[in-house]
Amino acid sequence: MTDDALVIFTPSGKRGRVAKGTSVLQAARQLGVDLDSVCGGRGICSKCQVSPGYGEFPKHGVHVGPDALTQINAVEERYDRVRGLKPGRRLGCQACIQGDVVLDVPPESQVHRQVIRKSASERAMDMDPATHAYYVEVAEPNMHEPSGDFQRLADALETQWGIKGLTADLQVMRVLQPVLRRGEWKVTVAVNDDGTGALPRIVALWPGLRDAPLYGLAIDLGSTTIAGHLVSLADGRVLASSGLMNPQIRFGEDLMSRVSYAMMNPGGDVEMTRVVRDALGQLAAALVAESGVDAGAVVEASVVCNPVMHHLLLGIDPVELGQAPFALATGEAQNLAAAEIGLGDLAPAARAYILPLIAGHVGADAAAVALSEAPETREDLSLIVDVGTNAEILLGNRTRVLACSSPTGPAFEGAQISSGQRAAPGAIERIEIDPVTKEPRFRIIGNDHWSDAPEFGTPTITGICGSGIIEAVAEMRMAGIVDPSGLIGSADQTGTARCVSTGRTHEYVIHDGSPDGPRITVTQGDIRAIQLAKSALYAGARLLMDEMGVDKVDRVVLAGAFGAHISPKHAMVLGMIPDVVLDHVISAGNAAGTGARMALCARSARRAIEAQVKRIDKIETAIEPRFQEHFVAANAMPHASDPFPELAKVVTLPEVSFNSGGSGDGGGGRRRRRG
Repeated sequence: MTDDALVIFTPSGKRGRVAKGTSVLQAARQLGVDLDSVCGGRGICSKCQVSPGYGEFPKHGVHVGPDALTQINAVEERYDRVRGLKPGRRLGCQACIQGDVVLDVPPESQVHRQVIRKSASERAMDMDPATHAYYVEVAEPNMHEPSGDFQRLADALETQWGIKGLTADLQVMRVLQPVLRRGEWKVTVAVNDDGTGALPRIVALWPGLRDAPLYGLAIDLGSTTIAGHLVSLADGRVLASSGLMNPQIRFGEDLMSRVSYAMMNPGGDVEMTRVVRDALGQLAAALVAESGVDAGAVVEASVVCNPVMHHLLLGIDPVELGQAPFALATGEAQNLAAAEIGLGDLAPAARAYILPLIAGHVGADAAAVALSEAPETREDLSLIVDVGTNAEILLGNRTRVLACSSPTGPAFEGAQISSGQRAAPGAIERIEIDPVTKEPRFRIIGNDHWSDAPEFGTPTITGICGSGIIEAVAEMRMAGIVDPSGLIGSADQTGTARCVSTGRTHEYVIHDGSPDGPRITVTQGDIRAIQLAKSALYAGARLLMDEMGVDKVDRVVLAGAFGAHISPKHAMVLGMIPDVVLDHVISAGNAAGTGARMALCARSARRAIEAQVKRIDKIETAIEPRFQEHFVAANAMPHASDPFPELAKVVTLPEVSFNSGGSGDGGGGRRRRRG
């Protein structure tokens, strides 16, 4: 099919073949991709901007050449000249497809923008930030004392506040003299003392007395989403929270795809570093705008991230993390200038603290979860699960804490699902299926009513997000539409016409908005994607339990966006987590973000986690043969061999089995009860 080209859109993961010469906007419409446009394709509105990726994409099995899109035309040149296009961006209505291509749709080009579900949880903070403000009166220069303005400012801080050995970066030196003179030699100085023994440094200064708080940013840099909170360093209050998609998605949805991109494309790591630093700058600007504070009063940032994100953020090639023994360039906590990681529009010399990493595949985000949840302080045995594109798992109590990571992939976030999408208004997020009628009802983001209620109205339904697909598969299992092996039965086997043949398999229709609306189904491929993801998660947890020498845990803590939006019952029906009393499964919200806030607000929290990561024992799933054994057994729902007695107390799962023989009937076998 030489006249066709393969087009892959991220972050949705939707793909398909289109005729060469098709515009990107037309291709997006053909494939049901969420790409905005209001000017009718005339290159005026700029809503259809996309970012093409070039080079090798092993995950997608494509090579994107430099001629995959047509050259920039006169319309794009005019728009760039008059209004400006970000580097690498193209107008989807003007760029035409000439070959296989991977295209990222940035958040501002999406009709239904993602809802970043990593809001800050309420929590009292211990307050001992690294940066404090001091009011000082500085001696004026005179002809008889030829010392510099900085030396006299340093002397004043030592005399009046006992701060010795003061330093200042060049950014502060450039503004020092005009500020001193505007304040008539009376100034407020923000001094950073990180508590490590390093010399204190000035990060900002203002003329006269500044009687207002200083602020900091707590950032959770995930492989899929980046969430941030603007925090008062006076009392730890969160003044603003925001988030955006990680633009590195166009280089690969999972971490190893991005490592592969760096391996196969010279300069690929530099490109990924640039886009993620740009994203941090955009996030900081959004938080400052939302809160209404002065950007110059934002004096600190704390950042948590996984090891690959950590290395790319710091400009370190992540190739070594893609192959055994998965060696880190460094796992130590980092104190550096915020401008070095893209946060340049804050206080003149704002600082950034990056939490320590635990090991090659267990990063600062897991360390932040450990800081927030502190399993080492409890007698009971806690399993703490933070699920994103990669799952970080902690197991421990006062005696010992273990950690591992497990490659769950993006399915839990709605990617690589046939009707899947990121969490945005219109996405199905909750679902129930009647076990008798097999009829579904659901709720969508942006509407508090269930679909079978009159108040639901006629909203636009756009797809199904991660929490929705997880609940859908679990509900299908509880309703007898899916058997323990994950096979979807036929209409005759399940007793519902919503099970529709798709050749040798079946799909379950949740919503059919034809001809104008979307048709949202759960396919056999969707079931398999969820099975692979949940099996990786469960196998990682079981591996830690084996190492600890236990068959059960006392409680399970679900962290992150996953933990806040998935019911414990559905997680256990799927077999995502080990069997435990349902009341002992709790949500910790965005625990990684909470840990980042704790490290931002208190130097003692930084010292605590720097010490704790050295005590955590890391288990490497990639080299443990038992991981594969647990993974295979965990493919069943909830599990092929592990008993789930606590789950059985609250849920009775139908004992159905659909064989896989026959053609065109998805198995065609009889429904039978298992003895």
